[in-house]
Amino acid sequence: MHGPQGQVIDMETAGWPGHRKARDPRVTDKAQGGDRRHLARIFAATILFAGASLARAAEPMADLDAWTAAKLMGIGVNIGNTLENTSQWETGWGNPPITQQYVQNLAALGFKTVRVPVAWDTYARDGRIQADKLARVAEVVDWITAAGMFCVVNIHWDGGWIDSSQKKKYPDTFATFSLEAERKYQSYWNQIASYFAGRNERLIFEALNEETNFEGAGSTRKAYATLTRVNQLFIDTVRKTGGNNVSRLLIVTGYATDITKTTDKEYVLPGDSVPHKLLVSVHYYTPWQFAGMTEDASWGKVQPTWGSPADVAELNRLFDAMQEFCTRNDLPAFIGEFGVTDRKEKASRVRWMTAVAEAAMSRRMVPVLWDTGGDTSRKPPYGASPALQEVLLKLSAGN
Repeated sequence: MHGPQGQVIDMETAGWPGHRKARDPRVTDKAQGGDRRHLARIFAATILFAGASLARAAEPMADLDAWTAAKLMGIGVNIGNTLENTSQWETGWGNPPITQQYVQNLAALGFKTVRVPVAWDTYARDGRIQADKLARVAEVVDWITAAGMFCVVNIHWDGGWIDSSQKKKYPDTFATFSLEAERKYQSYWNQIASYFAGRNERLIFEALNEETNFEGAGSTRKAYATLTRVNQLFIDTVRKTGGNNVSRLLIVTGYATDITKTTDKEYVLPGDSVPHKLLVSVHYYTPWQFAGMTEDASWGKVQPTWGSPADVAELNRLFDAMQEFCTRNDLPAFIGEFGVTDRKEKASRVRWMTAVAEAAMSRRMVPVLWDTGGDTSRKPPYGASPALQEVLLKLSAGN
């Protein structure tokens, strides 16, 4: 997550409820040998999973353009701190395994979209995504789409390998898109897209999460250009896998998933061979002093409540800027995460969540709540928190 002026927020020290920080993000076997053998393994894995995808017949694929899809996607929710955790597959950050009953309850609550963050690299072996991991993600995807919802699958933080975000771990490539990261990124999306090539239009791929800290490229312009290259590599790789991926809806990532940085003139969208199939992802945790802070810091003080005229004006200013960007570039925004700590008063939480969701949907954007089990219970009877119940009631009354 990112705070004011784009500063990176450590959600564990910031007190974000339910967030766990990985202590040892790599639990994979290390690749042995030189680059030639490493690339050979990646190539073999790609062929293997390309073949596996052909075993399942392609589902009928409706031809949805991005704007039509955005309207159908309504309000969404993340299944956070689960398949993207980097400690132990699925349950390492304290959540139970996802169940079909939980997914069905999300649909019953009124959600139309479920974002499934995934850590792929953490559990890969020598560049190969393990078959059981792909099968488990596919099971969850199929539960979501069978319940009539859209499912968004991404490559999440996953230890920060995409932008070498940990200086101690990546001293030579810190804050860059290294050659090794480029090889892995292309290979993983080849494997993922090939495996899911037969799924219908309700499965959407998202390029990456917030891992766009490419300042090590040498300048702000080069940092932005690096993200454009990453997004382009994502699109080209997915499209080349064929099947329904030729025209699948895809979500590219905004810079730092920050509205102000994404609407900056330096941000350049990638190209696509198929028109009107892209959305752009940004996140919304503004103001962080309300949404995430639970204790004062050197740069700011906790904001205990939200809803003043100034608060609402700030929200509208940012969403208006994003709307102008979307209109100018003819693609909708995917607000892939918005959320507020449950340590704030219920009334303000309800006001903020409702206002963000309404600001997004009234501008033809897709708001997706960040939840780690606090607002949608992962255990039977899978109920929603009182605050979320009130938000969903207000939103349904407004439609």
